[in-house]
Amino acid sequence: MADRYQYRQYRFGRPGGGYSTLTPVVKQLLIANGVIYLAQLLAPSFGVPLTSLCALRPADVVYRLRLWQPFTYMWLHAPDSAMHILFNMFTLWMFGSQVAMAWGARRFLSFYLVCGIGAGVLIAAWPGLLELLGVQTLSYSLPTLGASGAIYGVLLAFGVCYPDQTVLMGFLFPIKAKYMVMIYGAIALYGSMGINSGVSNIAHLGGMAVGFIYLRSRFPRMRVRLPDFQGAYRQWKLERAKRKFQVYMKKHGGGRGPWVN
Repeated sequence: MADRYQYRQYRFGRPGGGYSTLTPVVKQLLIANGVIYLAQLLAPSFGVPLTSLCALRPADVVYRLRLWQPFTYMWLHAPDSAMHILFNMFTLWMFGSQVAMAWGARRFLSFYLVCGIGAGVLIAAWPGLLELLGVQTLSYSLPTLGASGAIYGVLLAFGVCYPDQTVLMGFLFPIKAKYMVMIYGAIALYGSMGINSGVSNIAHLGGMAVGFIYLRSRFPRMRVRLPDFQGAYRQWKLERAKRKFQVYMKKHGGGRGPWVN
């Protein structure tokens, strides 16, 4: 049964032409992130260490059992950089609204939370995995905050659902959505192999990876389409057999009239 919120929409112009639809679930996520960001800015004045308690630190999760952090980190943003939350929320509006309209509020919200929390779990586990591989890391104590894990999951969903839709990458270059998702994924993968740049590429990759797994399991009809090489080979054999049969029929006087298939 379709979600009743799916059809209540608000339309806004979208950069590059066309329209984007602000569905209620996306609107509520935007409001929630904005309210929590204001709370972050005001919390120090009241002596509340909101960012310190709710940002994700692997050491806090593993050794202090602050198990809420893989959930709470995705609602926080850098207090000293308004561009952090503005970019994430703009991306959520731009790509999430269309996916939410197609899926409905409950499915979209579930996907958003699963991607964000899944990315948080990966961030918490990543230093331990590196140490098992013999790689020394200092990221146990580094905090991570932001909705980027969930946002990258939404980007993946958009690329899977609308692979050939043209979007403006970086607000400048028109490109098909599937290629944009591939490029962002490649950038995150490359960034995760370098030094700490202040950007959590593991969160980006984690959001995409969890989103991919979720789409494969939760929505079997939305699986990523891979080339059907076996089908193409069978079609080639069928066409070859048809041509041989046509040549045979022409040689034996059966080549009059058009072929119907």
